[in-house]
Amino acid sequence: MAGQVNINTYPTTEHQLVKGCSYIYSPGGPAFEYAPLAANPYNGCGHYCLYCYVPLALHANAERKAEFHARAVPKANYLSHLTADAKKYQAQGITEQVLFCFSTDAYNPFDTSLTRPSLQIIQQHGMAICVLTKGGSRALADLDLYRPDRDCFAATLTSLDDDFSKKWESRAALPADRIETLKKFHDKGIFTWVSLEPTLSVEASLEIVQETHEYVDLFKIGKANYLGKYTKDIDWRDYTMRMITKCVKLDVNHYIKENLQKYLPDGYYNPLRIPQHN
Repeated sequence: MAGQVNINTYPTTEHQLVKGCSYIYSPGGPAFEYAPLAANPYNGCGHYCLYCYVPLALHANAERKAEFHARAVPKANYLSHLTADAKKYQAQGITEQVLFCFSTDAYNPFDTSLTRPSLQIIQQHGMAICVLTKGGSRALADLDLYRPDRDCFAATLTSLDDDFSKKWESRAALPADRIETLKKFHDKGIFTWVSLEPTLSVEASLEIVQETHEYVDLFKIGKANYLGKYTKDIDWRDYTMRMITKCVKLDVNHYIKENLQKYLPDGYYNPLRIPQHN
């Protein structure tokens, strides 16, 4: 691996923000580490991930949390609003990737009617697409849209074990399905990456890197937001060192998120952004 620099703060001027846009937006905090631009076509998700940060971050009550997990509902007039925003970004000459999604899943188990037209709108207005999903093979319906020189595809993985997945993310695609989907995108020349956040099991995350690195171009590695009671026994320094040792040994691109960067060796190369396309 190349030689490196720790990054301990979030940049705020990475690209020119476009006033008056909310359907294409710049996420804050840990989400910004994943992408400078994002979009969310649905309210709710439906994958029923027990670790989901969205209702926790919103301090949702029991009723709102149950509603979020119960289904994904297309936002009203979403495509027209997205088009209006995309035109403004195009007018500013912004061509970078827009990530789908942070507060929902583009390939949720309920309604994906807005997903393909949303991706097309982004592309038609000069920008690129990046999808992060736990929907597995549902994403293959849009594989033909992805351009190797512009776009990328990503999956969140917490374990390779079906029982573990069924416990923590009961309506998401099983790990093997997500992994097979990553392979198919990779085989088509599309840049792929994996989110190892949340980390609920040190051994599971290390195993994911070991078993998938041949068809994953980048691993993004973090802790678990809002889940201290589930991960209080994890030695995060030890985890970080074991993870970077494995990544260096396998010669795979990786980014250690801000919540683990204090454990990195001085001068460790840890770029916030690398080109996510081939």
